[in-house]
Amino acid sequence: MCGIAGATRNLLGPGPERSLQRMNEVMVHRGPDMGEVVVDSDMGLCHRRLSIIDLSEDGRQPMVSGDGRYTIVFNGEIYNFQALRNELAAKGYEFRSRTDTEVLLALYADQGVASLQKIRGMYAYAIWDNKKKELFAARDRIGKKPFYYYHQGDRFAFASELKSILELDDIPTEIDYTAVLDYFKYLYVPHPKTIYKGISKLEPGHYLLYSDGKLTIREYWDVDFSSPSTSDSRELGEELFAIIRDAVECRLISDVPLGAFLSGGVDSSGIVALMAQICREPITTCTIGFNDKKHNEAVYAKAFAQKLNAKHHEQYIKDEPARIIKKLVWHFDEPFADSSMVPTYYVSKMARQHVTVALSGDGGDESFAGYEKYTIDSYENRVRELVPAALLKGICGVAGRFPQWNTLKRLHSLSSSALLDPAQAFYVTNSFITDQQAEQIFSDTFLQEVRGYDPAVHTLRYYQQANGTDHLSKILYTDLKLFLPGDILVKVDRMTMANSLEMRSPLLDHKVIEFAARLPSSLKLRNGEKKYLLKEVLRPLVGDEVLTRKKHGFTVPLNAWFRDELRDMAESSIFESEKMPLFFSRPGLQQIWDEHQRCTMNHGTLLWTVFMFSLWLEGPGTDSLQYGEESNA
Repeated sequence: MCGIAGATRNLLGPGPERSLQRMNEVMVHRGPDMGEVVVDSDMGLCHRRLSIIDLSEDGRQPMVSGDGRYTIVFNGEIYNFQALRNELAAKGYEFRSRTDTEVLLALYADQGVASLQKIRGMYAYAIWDNKKKELFAARDRIGKKPFYYYHQGDRFAFASELKSILELDDIPTEIDYTAVLDYFKYLYVPHPKTIYKGISKLEPGHYLLYSDGKLTIREYWDVDFSSPSTSDSRELGEELFAIIRDAVECRLISDVPLGAFLSGGVDSSGIVALMAQICREPITTCTIGFNDKKHNEAVYAKAFAQKLNAKHHEQYIKDEPARIIKKLVWHFDEPFADSSMVPTYYVSKMARQHVTVALSGDGGDESFAGYEKYTIDSYENRVRELVPAALLKGICGVAGRFPQWNTLKRLHSLSSSALLDPAQAFYVTNSFITDQQAEQIFSDTFLQEVRGYDPAVHTLRYYQQANGTDHLSKILYTDLKLFLPGDILVKVDRMTMANSLEMRSPLLDHKVIEFAARLPSSLKLRNGEKKYLLKEVLRPLVGDEVLTRKKHGFTVPLNAWFRDELRDMAESSIFESEKMPLFFSRPGLQQIWDEHQRCTMNHGTLLWTVFMFSLWLEGPGTDSLQYGEESNA
């Protein structure tokens, strides 16, 4: 895994090499093995390398084609590069290295943009054509690898991380207030936006061409839910197993130590079991545990690893989040509030002590309907279809009068959601702050600036774009296009890269995703059973005990943290910052804080979201926060 960056010559200033070196050095965690820069009269490129395939000097980047026309910087892995290399060699191309980077470069020289349809992997890369004076860049189909860019007229810059772009002297850092509201609704800033006006994310499955001040962006891949298979479940199960096994096998190519994350859940256990089948040597597995039994799956992971005779490593972490929180915020560059970043960081750090590459079970929930929210949403949609709106309104009105009664509170939530349009209901159910809470905690100035803006636009965009034949297909498509690349993959990329660890996820292989999209919804969610067919396929590998165990996920005790370990640090950051009043109402935040401390309400997630934002405000690039003003990073 690596870090890439570059900029037009007019953004690099009088010392272009030094500017590129700054862009490179701030991402050294992404590639501690090598770091190079190149610059010509039009474009500068830089690269940080984490050596995985061909550890020799031949793998240095930026890499120039044999004829000197093309220069590439590449972050990721191409899993079918050996087959592609053979095809190109048959055409007469002579390779100088064993790297997938050189294959990618040769493939683009041979086929141009069409080469994207042939590659299988995770990637973000840029290729400079010094003959046409054109930059081509692409991001993988599902968004495993990041790509940020800045464009203003004839000035263009890109990087794997925002902080790299902000190393350039003339990049404006005006905060986008609507992105702040997005963040509080979603816990992340949805693409293509970033927290800064003028800087964007290249969307997954898209490529861009930049030349002579003109930027063109096109989509090259999408997920198709329009044609559910009519094959019987046994046939589909056999095909699914073969595709997943192939996805695992092609991810085992490495010239450095390789292992796996093992949580004890269905997906990671299935991946590790397949690795054990394919590999001759015992698998190295890594897991972390919590002393709080409610949040601990380490005992299950250890037991499963022992069955496979794996070389298992585990580490129990103490509740000491204050020690690492600021470091994690720095790695994310913009506000990000998925609290599972903490255990993800710890397991990545521990794994890096034993391996350089790790496989994970990420992706199964989004393709095969593994989250509880899908069950809840499916039930809400049935109520919406079967119960007349007039009756729902009556139930909602009566139940809403008694919020202190849990049963009526749940009935009110169900009926009010069922009254909404399906897409809008999915957005509301999965938002992390209500409109009423927003009115309470935000300042009048901030609310005025975002008046008329609706963050639901992101969810509605994908739900309406989905071509699925039923509601479940549409919300799975929405999560694949929005939640997965915006939250899960950002978290995994930043926390693994913070520890110079490469993560590979077989269930995120585009062939797995495409096959899952063709499965009927009844084979994903059946009578409340989530990931139905995937579980049946993995049953012989993992056993009934793993399949029937309640899903935990990477959760942390936020409510307890804000009453204990994080209380002093959070209170100081939230209430003593000079910048926070620009966005928040002190009385509104104080009420939330006091309710939580008195234990009359649990506001752990909301407080975490506010806390992460307050820590981000303390960082670089946010010196001038008045709306409409700019500051230099």
